[in-house]
Amino acid sequence: MDLKKLLFFNFLFITSILMAQEEKKPEGRQINLVYGANSTKDEEKFPGAIIFNRDDERQVQFEHQGADLWCDIAIVYSKENRMRAIGNVRLQQGDSIEMNSGKMTYSGETKLAKAWEQVNLADGQMTLTTDTLYFDREKQESYYRSGGKVVDSVNVLTSLIGTYFTELKKVQFRKNVHVDNPEYTIDSEQLDYYRTSKNAYMYGPSTIVGEEYTIYCERGFYDTKIEQGYGVKNTTINYSNRIIEGDSVYFDKVTSFASATNNIVVTDTINKGIIRGHYAEIFKEKDSVFVTKRAVAINLVEQDSIYIHGDTLMVTGKPEARVIRAFRNAKFYKKDLAGKCDSIHSEEKTGITQLIKEPILWNVDNQMTGDSIHLISDLETEKLDSLKVINNAFIIALDTVSKTGYNQAKGKDLFGKFIDNELKIIDLVKNTEVIYYMYNDDQELIGIDKTICSKIRMNMQNNDIDELIFYINPDGDIFPEKDLPVDSRKLKGFIWRGNERILSKEAIFDEDDNNIELVKIRGIDDSYDIDTEEQERSGNKIPVTSKPPNSKGTKPKRPILKKVGS
Repeated sequence: MDLKKLLFFNFLFITSILMAQEEKKPEGRQINLVYGANSTKDEEKFPGAIIFNRDDERQVQFEHQGADLWCDIAIVYSKENRMRAIGNVRLQQGDSIEMNSGKMTYSGETKLAKAWEQVNLADGQMTLTTDTLYFDREKQESYYRSGGKVVDSVNVLTSLIGTYFTELKKVQFRKNVHVDNPEYTIDSEQLDYYRTSKNAYMYGPSTIVGEEYTIYCERGFYDTKIEQGYGVKNTTINYSNRIIEGDSVYFDKVTSFASATNNIVVTDTINKGIIRGHYAEIFKEKDSVFVTKRAVAINLVEQDSIYIHGDTLMVTGKPEARVIRAFRNAKFYKKDLAGKCDSIHSEEKTGITQLIKEPILWNVDNQMTGDSIHLISDLETEKLDSLKVINNAFIIALDTVSKTGYNQAKGKDLFGKFIDNELKIIDLVKNTEVIYYMYNDDQELIGIDKTICSKIRMNMQNNDIDELIFYINPDGDIFPEKDLPVDSRKLKGFIWRGNERILSKEAIFDEDDNNIELVKIRGIDDSYDIDTEEQERSGNKIPVTSKPPNSKGTKPKRPILKKVGS
């Protein structure tokens, strides 16, 4: 009998033994021998098992429900429908999955394979390597618990725990997750990665570090191909010389653009300025920030914060030449200085802050108005230096003793000088007029001074008039109170606006600002089926918020698709 016939009869004999030992099992569940040239038994070491060894031509081969397994040595327990494979083990499932290892166990009942010793699993587009890997063919999931690495055409991803979902083409990484890319790195507590789209969904503390940005969030999305994404929980982006925080923050490297929605804070790390609001857009290439919805810019002046508000705020320019613009219903507040107007223009390079269109300024109790008001800072010390009121300058203060009269001065222009953060000198020039209540040391009214001249200087002490100096042919007198009619105690153009005075930083906001209804950020509290979301995203490219699948196994709510930052 030749060798081929001997092998054939040996194969029939072994197969008959396996069939004789087999209990009746559901059709198709039994592990089937495809090739096993040499077989032995060792009841002492492997009771009830048949041991197959490869020959010189080929490895031992088995088949089970669409999967083929090759190895050098196989220990088969036919009765339990399980086996152990040793040496150059390869499990092939159709054209989609190939797993290689040094050793493997496999159960035909549970369809669960455990592979160890230099394990790698590949699906044609990515390779997973680990020390020990479990492959559940029933659920089409592979998982490791002792550290693993996934490599594809874009990224290298590592974690302590990982699960690969074959049908979804998704890897879920947990604990010490790290992503390496030539352009950036990601570190996270949990990251779901879709190997086809290269999209990553992050949960728990997560940090993305790129060449010119750092992103931190505790729930977010990131397209690893184009470096675009968003965070919807405790998100911060360190973007060039600005730090952006908000309930929802969106980022796109290609367009050098970021936006934030709800409870946003934009910090200028160089000039130490802060902008708050509920919607912001940041354009890196233009070095600009656009903020609306209860927007306020906060800057430090002489150890005192100045708050600038408008329906819309824009901050533009390089750090050394920043320009802050507040549009529509603009207001500002500082401890001893406040004002309002249609718009504010503040320029770092010149140190000039302009109050434009119907401006009004309060220096403590002194109300100042004019066609335009300028506040000028010293460029070296960055302290407030001087004040200009251009055209129709008018200053009014309530008489602090009588509480009924008003001290007033007007002229074409007003020039003020600040010393140690306090307005000390006020000069009114051209066609100046004064009405001033004069008192003795006992706070008894001497009379009311009513004078016109070419120029008036008011020396201030504790933000009150300490001395009046009239220049060039002053014409006036001090009238006893009874001799000056009430209707003559106000200069032409007098308008007292004390009820509009801004007394706190909260007062810069009106009722509409305080009653803004914030956009609901999807994905912070709601349950989301991110697998469905990923399908939507891959098809429609709509950025939406996400949440991991329901841990209890119940069907999660479908997400309401919403563009971040809208």
